[in-house]
Amino acid sequence: MQIRLTPLATALLLAGAVPLAHAEIALDVIGGTEISFEGLVQADYNHFGSDLADLNGDALDGSNADQELRRAELVLKGKGPGNTDWVLGYDAKADKWLDVNAKYKLGGNKRHYLQMGQFKQPNSLEELSSTRHNDFISKATITNSFAIGRRLGAAWSYGSGPFAITASVFGSELTRNKAAGDGVGLRGTFAPINQDGTILHFGLSYVDRDVDGDAIKLSAKPNADLTKASLVSTGTLANADRMATIGLESFWARGPVKLQGEFMQVDVDRHGTGADDFRGSGGYLSALWNVTGEGWKYKDGVPATAAPSDPAAGMWQLGVRYDTIDLDDGAVQGGRMDAITAGVNVYWRSNFKLALNYVKLDSRRAGIDDNPDIIEARLQFHW
Repeated sequence: MQIRLTPLATALLLAGAVPLAHAEIALDVIGGTEISFEGLVQADYNHFGSDLADLNGDALDGSNADQELRRAELVLKGKGPGNTDWVLGYDAKADKWLDVNAKYKLGGNKRHYLQMGQFKQPNSLEELSSTRHNDFISKATITNSFAIGRRLGAAWSYGSGPFAITASVFGSELTRNKAAGDGVGLRGTFAPINQDGTILHFGLSYVDRDVDGDAIKLSAKPNADLTKASLVSTGTLANADRMATIGLESFWARGPVKLQGEFMQVDVDRHGTGADDFRGSGGYLSALWNVTGEGWKYKDGVPATAAPSDPAAGMWQLGVRYDTIDLDDGAVQGGRMDAITAGVNVYWRSNFKLALNYVKLDSRRAGIDDNPDIIEARLQFHW
């Protein structure tokens, strides 16, 4: 009898077979550089309660569910010599480069540095947060639709006390045929409270970039990473010159509770007769509760999830998020979509995470409603 394992089942077996490890593995010290190895493996399952559009990512398999390996990230890190750090990351599942850069700490100050290579651009609180500690399985709609992720470029960052500012210039992604378009980014943060288990953070970001090929399409999936369908979309906007994105962000954490929110607005400058400029916007609000009592940390202008107080029992989180996106503007009727996500996360030991989400959507495009719901699960192994 031949036994076939799905990617999700394979990941479960591999995760169970690998011995527990620390957050990173120290490999060696070569030429004054401390080299370590990190990894992240995620396997996802989505069950679609489709309404109008077929959300099934594999349209021909006759199923209303999908499962597959979501990420398989392998990362080498180097600390030193001197004030230099470097990172080399690759996602074997997506077949693309992740962070590939070097950072020089000016005067040995880790909050004052120059950075060159590929890195996440200074925008979007959620995009800049660590993937392994995502509050929900799918990032918020505006993060997936509007945020600028990793690009090749250079950045300068300076922080003093509760203030920090980062400025960058960037081009295309390192991986061929991925995102392109030269641009600039700027993000400032202010944390007036960061003590005694209480954190209050505010941030403002601005990114302006060239539209590669003078055509752009803005769309949003229904908060499910495995589907190929978009419920709202502008269609291709021709004669597009540049796109600017303004982001407002904030979070507050006290004890085991965290409240977080972001708003983004995009403006696409277009040229030519009948090509009116386009403006879209959206935002989200979320609430997380660490049921087992752990608090939150703050590092590099983003919140960080604490380790379980009792590794054997694990850390349990409950969360809810509301997010919305509006792609209607004048003649462009891209649609509007609202989503409610409820979820539970379990961090077990030092290396495992299990997440379960329920997503309910309400979308309307060109007068047509599409209101599906989705059940999502994720198994994660990281070191």
